[in-house]
Amino acid sequence: MGVLNGRIALVTGAGQGVGRGIALALARAGAAVAVTGRTESKIVDTCRQIEEAGGKAHPIVCDVKDPADVERTVNAAVGTFGGLDILVNNAYEGVLGPLLATSDEDFMKGLLSGPVATFRFMRACHPHLKARGGGDIVNLVTSASVRWDASNYGAYAAAKQAVRALTRAAACEWGKDGIRVNAIAPLADSPALDAWTKASPEEARAFFATIPLGRIGSCEHDIGRAVVALVGPDLRYLTGATIPLDGGQAYFG
Repeated sequence: MGVLNGRIALVTGAGQGVGRGIALALARAGAAVAVTGRTESKIVDTCRQIEEAGGKAHPIVCDVKDPADVERTVNAAVGTFGGLDILVNNAYEGVLGPLLATSDEDFMKGLLSGPVATFRFMRACHPHLKARGGGDIVNLVTSASVRWDASNYGAYAAAKQAVRALTRAAACEWGKDGIRVNAIAPLADSPALDAWTKASPEEARAFFATIPLGRIGSCEHDIGRAVVALVGPDLRYLTGATIPLDGGQAYFG
């Protein structure tokens, strides 16, 4: 426990992968964490891990595509812990593949779970963050949006680029309220990456060979700990930025 003692966080999509890693890292740094996700058993397991490490956590089942669920989730988090200081928008449902093979339904699912959900959560959390004198929002984006070859990443990158735009706008509009808003673009050992690696081993090997640090990041120790630093006091002058957490692979420029 440490730099985030007394702070309260809400992390979406925290039942596994990067979301779980961020939730664990925030809790180890002292924050109480509202752990949200679609699958109850997964978020309960994340909470169990947090509590076994001595932290505080509360599971909230949530479908980020449902606006009523967003409002209910934020209210439940605030009601449980008495306020809110940190929001991490991690949950996302979308598809990879050629544009001509992408259905309207799949494209819209990416938009609803990505920028639309991010907007709804930020809007719902704003008054609670402001009421406590400010706070931090971290939105997850992707380096796929700046790949030299964007083939098969179109729908995914479009949704995540919209999140980057929302991040910058919120940072500009809400700085006066003491709210900092940043984005991270992670590359970590998530279940989604593992599934892709198994399905496309040759493409994956070529992809991993372009990481200057030569390894895949840890969801908790590389991504989660970076988020702890981002929302902590040492980076209090940083807002509106996109931080690549990918071992140096992407160049946002």
